[in-house]
Amino acid sequence: MKVSSLKISLLPGRYSVCRLAPDAAVPAIAQEGAFFSVTRTADELSIVCAEAFAPDGARCEWGWRVLRLEGPFAFDQVGVLLAVLAPLAAAGVSIFALSTFDTDFLLVKETALAAARAALEGAGHALAILQ
Repeated sequence: MKVSSLKISLLPGRYSVCRLAPDAAVPAIAQEGAFFSVTRTADELSIVCAEAFAPDGARCEWGWRVLRLEGPFAFDQVGVLLAVLAPLAAAGVSIFALSTFDTDFLLVKETALAAARAALEGAGHALAILQ
């Protein structure tokens, strides 16, 4: 796969990015749904989950959509994120990035989704909407 032309899928639904105290237990509800991410650091517990499963008492940012770069990508493959981040930055689209063993996910605010789609397609990437 050429890094200059990626297949990207838009996951269904709206997501929230939430912050809890670094020593907080991972709420079971935040682990519901087809896509969620939990990251703990010394400073915070961050959770990305469907808006319907956002944990009570967390500080949350609402209205995110999830773009999945269709991998898997080899660990030595260079420029995957740059290929999508550069056109998004040029279009003024802010992102929240997550990576897994196989691929990368970008969250963009739903209000910026049209601009993100135009920027990505303008850069030669194919965007599919998953139901």
